[in-house]
Amino acid sequence: TTLNAVSAEQWNTLAGDANPFIQHGFLLALETANCLENYGWKPKYFLIYSDKNTLIGAMPAYEKTNSYGEFVFDWAWADAYHRSGLEYYPKLVISIPYSPCQGPRILAKNNDSEIKNTLIKFALDFSQKKHYSSTHWLFNLPDDFNLLKQHTKLQRFDFQFHWKNNHYKDFDDFLNILKPKKRKNIKQERRKVTDQKIIIKTLKGNELDEGQWDKIYYYYQITFMKKSGTATLKLDFFKKIAPSLLIIFAYNKEDIVAGAICIQGKDTLYGRHWGCDEEYNSLHFEVCYYTGIEYCITHGLKTFEPGAQGKHKISRGFLPVKTWSAHHVGHPEFSKMLKQHLQHEANAMEDYGVDLLKASPFKP
Repeated sequence: TTLNAVSAEQWNTLAGDANPFIQHGFLLALETANCLENYGWKPKYFLIYSDKNTLIGAMPAYEKTNSYGEFVFDWAWADAYHRSGLEYYPKLVISIPYSPCQGPRILAKNNDSEIKNTLIKFALDFSQKKHYSSTHWLFNLPDDFNLLKQHTKLQRFDFQFHWKNNHYKDFDDFLNILKPKKRKNIKQERRKVTDQKIIIKTLKGNELDEGQWDKIYYYYQITFMKKSGTATLKLDFFKKIAPSLLIIFAYNKEDIVAGAICIQGKDTLYGRHWGCDEEYNSLHFEVCYYTGIEYCITHGLKTFEPGAQGKHKISRGFLPVKTWSAHHVGHPEFSKMLKQHLQHEANAMEDYGVDLLKASPFKP
C-alpha cells in the first residue's frame, strides 16, 4: 500500500491542519525516502470511500516485524510469546513511525464515530485474517482512545513532559511563576551558555543551505551512533518536510557546534532530535528546552512537547501528561495475562504520576 494512490487533498481534509505527523506529505515522505520497510514498517493504510469516491475515513497502519521506533515498549510481550513457542511478529501498529507524539490516528469525515468504529473493526478483522499476533493503537487523542476502549481489552498509559504557554509575554514572564530556586537554576544555565560565547539561531527548514543540512543531519546521525541505535530517517526525508521543520543551531564564533530538529504544528512545537560536536556546559538545556520555550512564547504556540521520557524536564517547566495506547492481543490466555499485568502497571504509574507532580517547579 502507498499513499501515492491517495489524494493528498482528501487525506488532509480528514486529518485537519493541527498535527504535522498525520499529514499526507509527512507520511508519504517516510515512504518515498525509504525510511520504512527496511526497518520493519510495511504500510497498510485503511481507507473508506463514499459512493461518490470521496475519502471519508482513513487510518495509517503498518505491519511490523519488530518493535523499533514505536516508543510504547512491548519487547517483553514479544519475549514471552517467543518463550512459549509462539510468534509475536508480524503485528499491526496504528501509529506514526518514529514519532512518540499524541495526535489523530483514526480519521473520519466530521469526526463521525460510526466511521471510526468501522475502521477499528476493519483493522481487527484484518489482523485476524492475516494471523497477526496483535493490533496496537499508539499515542491516541482522548476521543479516539475512548472509542478504542470499546473494542480492545488492553490499555496502557505513560507520561511525557509538556510545556504549556500560559499567555506569557516573554521568557522572564514565564520565569516569574516558578519557585525562586528553579528560576535561579534556569537563569544560571542560560548564563553559562552565553558566558561560553555560544550564539543560538533558529531557522526554518526551507531556509537551510547545503552545509547546514549536512550539519544538522550529522547531528541526527551521531546521536544514534552514541546510543547504538539506528538512524532510520534519511536526509531526503527531512528535506521533503522542510517547511514544517524548525532547526536550532548553536554557534561558537562562525562554527556550528550543536543543533536540534523540531517540527512545528499549528499550535504545538515538537522537539525530536539533537546532537553536538563536543560538550558545552548546559548547552543541551538551551538548545532542546529554553530556546523552544522562547520560540513558543514569541510565536504564540500553545504547547511544547520536547520528546519522550526524561523527568529532568520537570524542573525546567515541563509537567507530566498522560499518553494513551490501546491493544488487542489475539491469543486469549496471553490477553488475560497481559490485562492483569497492565492493571499492576497502571497502579504503579498512577503512584509515579503523583510523585512527578510533587516535583513541579511552579509556585503554588
